[in-house]
Amino acid sequence: MDEFDAAILNVLQEDGQTPFSELGEQVGLSPSACHKRVKELRRSGVIAQQVVIVDERKLGMETSVFVQATLKNQRQATLSAFENAVLLHREIMECYLMAGLSDYLLRILCRDGIDYERIHADILTRLPGVDRVITNFSIRKVLRRTAVQL
Repeated sequence: MDEFDAAILNVLQEDGQTPFSELGEQVGLSPSACHKRVKELRRSGVIAQQVVIVDERKLGMETSVFVQATLKNQRQATLSAFENAVLLHREIMECYLMAGLSDYLLRILCRDGIDYERIHADILTRLPGVDRVITNFSIRKVLRRTAVQL
């Protein structure tokens, strides 16, 4: 990856729908050269996917809840069963295997406390291998980055 690739990625991280003509102007390359580089960045996996970022609040999803999940054991079968089950629930926005007091950290997106109560009862406590969950409600989002610093 060179300085042109980094420049292309910086532009696309701000607006993934930037036309190649505009992208070329911003990074100092022709549109066709940009197209080739973007194609290679996708092929190599540097660009994993392109998405639209939705304003969660405008859809009534006001609450982010951070959940620490501790499993009954750390056997590979238990971890795999938990991770596979997490993939099935769209309310779970992020899931990280952790080192420390809990095994996983989840970010849940929901409408409010009542909606979270449903998620807690119907989903979280029924995930395979779960021994304990600790819930932390976010008061407000201060910062959320999607762009990686290059």
